Amino acid sequence: MTPTSYYVARFAQAFGFFRRNQRMSEAASELHLLREAETQLGIAVWTKVENIEALSVEYWNLRRFLKERNEIQEQLAVCQSRLDEAHEVRANVINGTPEAQQVHLDERVALLTELEKLAIERDHIIADAREVRRSYDGLKMKLEVLTGEASDTPEGQKQITTVKQKLQEFQKRFAELKQERIEIGERIDQGDAQLDDVDQKLAETRQSRRVSASEAFQSIGDGTKEVSALRASSGVLDTQMRQLYAEVGRYVSRNAHWDAACAAATSEHRGLVDIMRALRRSISLNHHLAKNK
Repeated sequence: MTPTSYYVARFAQAFGFFRRNQRMSEAASELHLLREAETQLGIAVWTKVENIEALSVEYWNLRRFLKERNEIQEQLAVCQSRLDEAHEVRANVINGTPEAQQVHLDERVALLTELEKLAIERDHIIADAREVRRSYDGLKMKLEVLTGEASDTPEGQKQITTVKQKLQEFQKRFAELKQERIEIGERIDQGDAQLDDVDQKLAETRQSRRVSASEAFQSIGDGTKEVSALRASSGVLDTQMRQLYAEVGRYVSRNAHWDAACAAATSEHRGLVDIMRALRRSISLNHHLAKNK
Protein backbone atom coordinates (compact mmCIF):
# COMPACT_ATOMS: atom_id res chain seq x y z
CA MET A 1 0.00 0.00 0.00
CA THR A 2 1.31 3.41 -0.99
CA PRO A 3 0.60 6.66 0.88
CA THR A 4 -1.73 7.67 -1.95
CA SER A 5 -3.82 4.49 -1.70
CA TYR A 6 -3.82 4.92 2.08
CA TYR A 7 -5.38 8.36 1.87
CA VAL A 8 -7.88 7.10 -0.69
CA ALA A 9 -8.86 4.33 1.72
CA ARG A 10 -9.13 6.83 4.60
CA PHE A 11 -11.34 8.98 2.42
CA ALA A 12 -13.52 5.96 1.66
CA GLN A 13 -13.73 5.15 5.37
CA ALA A 14 -15.10 8.61 5.99
CA PHE A 15 -18.09 7.56 3.89
CA GLY A 16 -18.53 4.25 5.66
CA PHE A 17 -16.55 1.93 3.41
CA PHE A 18 -14.68 -0.33 5.83
CA ARG A 19 -12.64 -3.29 4.60
CA ARG A 20 -11.02 -4.50 7.77
CA ASN A 21 -10.72 -8.14 6.68
CA GLN A 22 -9.16 -7.12 3.40
CA ARG A 23 -6.67 -4.86 5.17
CA MET A 24 -5.69 -7.58 7.64
CA SER A 25 -5.36 -10.09 4.82
CA GLU A 26 -3.13 -7.75 2.85
CA ALA A 27 -1.03 -7.04 5.93
CA ALA A 28 -0.63 -10.78 6.63
CA SER A 29 0.39 -11.46 3.04
CA GLU A 30 2.87 -8.59 3.06
CA LEU A 31 4.27 -9.73 6.40
CA HIS A 32 4.90 -13.20 4.94
CA LEU A 33 6.74 -11.62 2.01
CA LEU A 34 8.72 -9.43 4.40
CA ARG A 35 9.81 -12.35 6.56
CA GLU A 36 10.91 -14.30 3.49
CA ALA A 37 12.80 -11.27 2.22
CA GLU A 38 14.52 -10.85 5.60
CA THR A 39 15.64 -14.47 5.48
CA GLN A 40 16.93 -14.22 1.91
CA LEU A 41 18.75 -10.98 2.68
CA GLY A 42 20.30 -12.55 5.77
CA ILE A 43 21.51 -15.51 3.69
CA ALA A 44 23.08 -13.11 1.20
CA VAL A 45 24.85 -10.76 3.62
CA TRP A 46 25.53 -12.63 6.86
CA THR A 47 29.22 -13.11 6.01
CA LYS A 48 29.56 -9.30 5.93
CA VAL A 49 28.24 -8.53 9.41
CA GLU A 50 31.12 -9.84 11.51
CA ASN A 51 32.01 -6.32 12.66
CA ILE A 52 28.45 -5.32 13.55
CA GLU A 53 28.35 -5.70 17.33
CA ALA A 54 24.56 -6.06 17.51
CA LEU A 55 24.78 -9.13 15.24
CA SER A 56 27.81 -10.73 16.85
CA VAL A 57 25.80 -13.55 18.43
CA GLU A 58 23.97 -14.34 15.20
CA TYR A 59 27.15 -14.24 13.12
CA TRP A 60 29.18 -16.59 15.30
CA ASN A 61 26.26 -18.94 15.82
CA LEU A 62 25.85 -19.12 12.05
CA ARG A 63 29.55 -19.90 11.69
CA ARG A 64 29.23 -22.68 14.24
CA PHE A 65 26.00 -24.08 12.78
CA LEU A 66 27.42 -24.01 9.25
CA LYS A 67 30.43 -26.00 10.39
CA GLU A 68 28.22 -28.51 12.20
CA ARG A 69 25.96 -28.86 9.17
CA ASN A 70 28.92 -29.49 6.86
CA GLU A 71 30.17 -32.18 9.24
CA ILE A 72 26.72 -33.76 9.28
CA GLN A 73 26.57 -33.70 5.47
CA GLU A 74 29.92 -35.48 5.31
CA GLN A 75 28.72 -38.10 7.78
CA LEU A 76 25.48 -38.42 5.83
CA ALA A 77 27.38 -39.04 2.58
CA VAL A 78 29.46 -41.77 4.21
CA CYS A 79 26.41 -43.34 5.84
CA GLN A 80 24.44 -43.20 2.60
CA SER A 81 27.30 -44.93 0.79
CA ARG A 82 27.27 -47.73 3.37
CA LEU A 83 23.51 -47.95 3.10
CA ASP A 84 23.70 -48.22 -0.70
CA GLU A 85 26.25 -51.02 -0.37
CA ALA A 86 24.01 -52.80 2.11
CA HIS A 87 21.08 -52.52 -0.28
CA GLU A 88 23.23 -53.97 -3.05
CA VAL A 89 24.20 -56.92 -0.85
CA ARG A 90 20.56 -57.38 0.08
CA ALA A 91 19.57 -57.39 -3.59
CA ASN A 92 22.19 -60.01 -4.38
CA VAL A 93 20.99 -62.22 -1.55
CA ILE A 94 17.36 -61.89 -2.60
CA ASN A 95 18.16 -62.64 -6.24
CA GLY A 96 19.96 -65.81 -5.20
CA THR A 97 17.46 -67.15 -2.70
CA PRO A 98 14.68 -69.70 -3.15
CA GLU A 99 11.12 -68.51 -3.74
CA ALA A 100 9.98 -69.41 -0.22
CA GLN A 101 12.80 -67.41 1.30
CA GLN A 102 11.99 -64.51 -1.00
CA VAL A 103 8.45 -64.41 0.41
CA HIS A 104 9.80 -64.18 3.95
CA LEU A 105 12.26 -61.48 2.94
CA ASP A 106 9.51 -59.37 1.40
CA GLU A 107 7.39 -59.89 4.49
CA ARG A 108 10.26 -58.73 6.69
CA VAL A 109 10.78 -55.58 4.64
CA ALA A 110 7.05 -54.80 4.87
CA LEU A 111 7.12 -55.31 8.64
CA LEU A 112 10.16 -53.09 9.08
CA THR A 113 8.46 -50.36 7.05
CA GLU A 114 5.27 -50.64 9.07
CA LEU A 115 7.16 -50.60 12.37
CA GLU A 116 9.01 -47.47 11.32
CA LYS A 117 5.70 -45.78 10.46
CA LEU A 118 4.26 -46.81 13.82
CA ALA A 119 7.31 -45.50 15.65
CA ILE A 120 6.96 -42.15 13.88
CA GLU A 121 3.23 -42.06 14.68
CA ARG A 122 3.98 -42.82 18.34
CA ASP A 123 6.53 -39.99 18.43
CA HIS A 124 3.91 -37.60 17.04
CA ILE A 125 1.39 -38.71 19.67
CA ILE A 126 3.95 -38.18 22.44
CA ALA A 127 4.72 -34.71 21.07
CA ASP A 128 0.99 -33.87 20.95
CA ALA A 129 0.56 -35.12 24.50
CA ARG A 130 3.40 -32.87 25.67
CA GLU A 131 1.70 -29.87 24.06
CA VAL A 132 -1.61 -30.78 25.69
CA ARG A 133 0.11 -31.14 29.05
CA ARG A 134 1.83 -27.79 28.63
CA SER A 135 -1.48 -26.09 27.78
CA TYR A 136 -3.14 -27.89 30.69
CA ASP A 137 -0.49 -26.65 33.14
CA GLY A 138 -0.91 -23.11 31.83
CA LEU A 139 -4.70 -23.20 32.26
CA LYS A 140 -4.32 -24.74 35.69
CA MET A 141 -2.15 -21.82 36.75
CA LYS A 142 -4.72 -19.45 35.24
CA LEU A 143 -7.46 -21.16 37.27
CA GLU A 144 -5.46 -20.71 40.47
CA VAL A 145 -5.04 -17.02 39.76
CA LEU A 146 -8.71 -16.51 38.84
CA THR A 147 -9.84 -18.42 41.92
CA GLY A 148 -7.79 -16.13 44.11
CA GLU A 149 -8.57 -12.85 42.37
CA ALA A 150 -11.95 -13.01 40.65
CA SER A 151 -13.97 -15.80 42.25
CA ASP A 152 -16.40 -13.38 43.93
CA THR A 153 -17.68 -11.73 40.73
CA PRO A 154 -20.09 -13.11 38.11
CA GLU A 155 -17.59 -12.48 35.35
CA GLY A 156 -14.89 -14.17 37.37
CA GLN A 157 -17.12 -17.20 37.98
CA LYS A 158 -17.87 -17.35 34.26
CA GLN A 159 -14.16 -17.33 33.44
CA ILE A 160 -13.46 -19.99 36.05
CA THR A 161 -16.22 -22.21 34.63
CA THR A 162 -14.83 -21.77 31.12
CA VAL A 163 -11.31 -22.62 32.27
CA LYS A 164 -12.54 -25.71 34.12
CA GLN A 165 -14.38 -26.91 31.03
CA LYS A 166 -11.22 -26.40 28.96
CA LEU A 167 -9.20 -28.29 31.55
CA GLN A 168 -11.63 -31.19 31.30
CA GLU A 169 -11.25 -31.14 27.52
CA PHE A 170 -7.47 -31.24 27.87
CA GLN A 171 -7.76 -34.12 30.35
CA LYS A 172 -9.99 -36.01 27.94
CA ARG A 173 -7.64 -35.33 25.03
CA PHE A 174 -4.62 -36.38 27.09
CA ALA A 175 -6.37 -39.63 28.03
CA GLU A 176 -7.19 -40.24 24.37
CA LEU A 177 -3.58 -39.67 23.36
CA LYS A 178 -2.41 -41.96 26.13
CA GLN A 179 -4.75 -44.68 24.92
CA GLU A 180 -3.56 -44.19 21.34
CA ARG A 181 0.03 -44.50 22.49
CA ILE A 182 -0.77 -47.72 24.34
CA GLU A 183 -2.56 -49.15 21.31
CA ILE A 184 0.32 -48.26 18.99
CA GLY A 185 2.74 -49.73 21.52
CA GLU A 186 0.77 -52.96 21.43
CA ARG A 187 0.82 -52.93 17.63
CA ILE A 188 4.57 -52.37 17.71
CA ASP A 189 4.95 -55.28 20.12
CA GLN A 190 2.84 -57.44 17.81
CA GLY A 191 4.95 -56.30 14.88
CA ASP A 192 8.12 -57.13 16.76
CA ALA A 193 6.72 -60.56 17.51
CA GLN A 194 5.80 -61.08 13.86
CA LEU A 195 9.25 -59.89 12.88
CA ASP A 196 10.80 -62.40 15.24
CA ASP A 197 8.63 -65.12 13.72
CA VAL A 198 9.68 -64.17 10.19
CA ASP A 199 13.30 -64.09 11.27
CA GLN A 200 12.94 -67.55 12.68
CA LYS A 201 11.48 -68.83 9.40
CA LEU A 202 14.30 -67.19 7.49
CA ALA A 203 16.81 -68.78 9.83
CA GLU A 204 15.32 -72.19 9.05
CA THR A 205 15.39 -71.70 5.27
CA ARG A 206 18.37 -69.57 4.37
CA GLN A 207 21.06 -71.89 5.87
CA SER A 208 24.43 -70.76 4.58
CA ARG A 209 22.99 -67.50 3.30
CA ARG A 210 21.59 -66.59 6.71
CA VAL A 211 24.66 -64.78 8.00
CA SER A 212 25.19 -62.58 4.96
CA ALA A 213 21.49 -61.75 4.67
CA SER A 214 21.23 -60.91 8.37
CA GLU A 215 24.24 -58.65 8.17
CA ALA A 216 22.79 -56.88 5.14
CA PHE A 217 19.44 -56.25 6.82
CA GLN A 218 21.13 -55.15 10.02
CA SER A 219 23.24 -52.71 8.07
CA ILE A 220 20.16 -51.38 6.29
CA GLY A 221 18.30 -50.96 9.55
CA ASP A 222 21.21 -49.27 11.29
CA GLY A 223 21.99 -47.20 8.20
CA THR A 224 18.39 -46.06 7.83
CA LYS A 225 18.23 -45.03 11.47
CA GLU A 226 21.54 -43.22 11.21
CA VAL A 227 20.50 -41.45 8.00
CA SER A 228 17.18 -40.45 9.60
CA ALA A 229 18.95 -39.14 12.70
CA LEU A 230 21.48 -37.19 10.64
CA ARG A 231 18.79 -35.73 8.42
CA ALA A 232 16.78 -34.74 11.48
CA SER A 233 19.85 -33.06 12.99
CA SER A 234 20.51 -31.28 9.71
CA GLY A 235 16.89 -30.16 9.58
CA VAL A 236 17.12 -28.72 13.09
CA LEU A 237 20.26 -26.83 12.15
CA ASP A 238 18.62 -25.54 8.97
CA THR A 239 15.70 -24.23 11.02
CA GLN A 240 18.00 -22.54 13.54
CA MET A 241 20.13 -21.06 10.78
CA ARG A 242 17.04 -19.77 8.96
CA GLN A 243 15.94 -18.00 12.12
CA LEU A 244 19.36 -16.42 12.47
CA TYR A 245 19.39 -15.42 8.81
CA ALA A 246 16.04 -13.71 9.36
CA GLU A 247 17.41 -11.84 12.39
CA VAL A 248 20.41 -10.67 10.38
CA GLY A 249 18.27 -9.61 7.42
CA ARG A 250 15.78 -7.83 9.68
CA TYR A 251 18.48 -5.85 11.50
CA VAL A 252 20.54 -4.74 8.51
CA SER A 253 17.47 -3.82 6.45
CA ARG A 254 16.03 -1.70 9.26
CA ASN A 255 19.31 0.12 9.86
CA ALA A 256 20.76 0.30 6.34
CA HIS A 257 19.75 3.96 5.89
CA TRP A 258 21.54 5.29 8.97
CA ASP A 259 24.18 2.72 10.01
CA ALA A 260 27.28 2.72 7.82
CA ALA A 261 28.15 -0.92 8.59
CA CYS A 262 24.65 -2.08 7.66
CA ALA A 263 24.70 0.06 4.53
CA ALA A 264 27.99 -1.50 3.48
CA ALA A 265 26.72 -5.02 4.12
CA THR A 266 23.59 -4.40 2.01
CA SER A 267 25.23 -2.27 -0.68
CA GLU A 268 24.59 -4.91 -3.35
CA HIS A 269 20.98 -5.40 -2.25
CA ARG A 270 19.68 -1.84 -1.99
CA GLY A 271 16.70 -2.66 -4.17
CA LEU A 272 15.60 -5.46 -1.84
CA VAL A 273 16.11 -3.24 1.21
CA ASP A 274 13.92 -0.54 -0.34
CA ILE A 275 11.22 -3.09 -1.12
CA MET A 276 11.35 -4.34 2.48
CA ARG A 277 11.06 -0.78 3.73
CA ALA A 278 8.02 -0.25 1.53
CA LEU A 279 6.49 -3.50 2.81
CA ARG A 280 6.91 -2.39 6.43
CA ARG A 281 5.27 0.94 5.65
CA SER A 282 2.42 -0.80 3.81
CA ILE A 283 1.87 -3.25 6.68
CA SER A 284 1.73 -0.37 9.15
CA LEU A 285 -0.76 1.54 6.99
CA ASN A 286 -2.98 -1.51 6.55
CA HIS A 287 -3.01 -2.13 10.30
CA HIS A 288 -3.80 1.53 10.91
CA LEU A 289 -6.75 1.36 8.52
CA ALA A 290 -8.00 -1.83 10.13
CA LYS A 291 -7.94 -0.22 13.59
CA ASN A 292 -9.81 2.84 12.43
CA LYS A 293 -13.02 0.89 11.90
